[in-house]
Amino acid sequence: MPNIQTEPTQLDRMFHALADPSRRAVLERLAEGPASVGELAKPFTMALPSLMQHLRLLEECGLIQTEKVGRVRTCRLQPHAMDAAGEWIARQRAVWEARFDRLDAYLQILKKQEESTDDDPAAR
Repeated sequence: MPNIQTEPTQLDRMFHALADPSRRAVLERLAEGPASVGELAKPFTMALPSLMQHLRLLEECGLIQTEKVGRVRTCRLQPHAMDAAGEWIARQRAVWEARFDRLDAYLQILKKQEESTDDDPAAR
């Protein structure tokens, strides 16, 4: 049984950040290259302070990096920050695939048993 932690981990913060569609849209835009906060704000109808909160959360969990030069704050994607999430998802996928494989094997055994009793008139 896994050790249950009460404090949020870096992975928890990352999944929380990725849960929001606006933050995912920002990450998708930054995948194309660095952008200023003003450029990131253009497609959204939210107020600039709200966008800044999203950016702060993305930066705190390590998904983006920001840099202020003069009056312009530029954001950059930190793609390797998602490696831990990808590894966790891959581990979970492997666990569930193994479970489904065992279930499938068990169902095949039951099906063969049912077919053999249907073919055997003495079993009726």
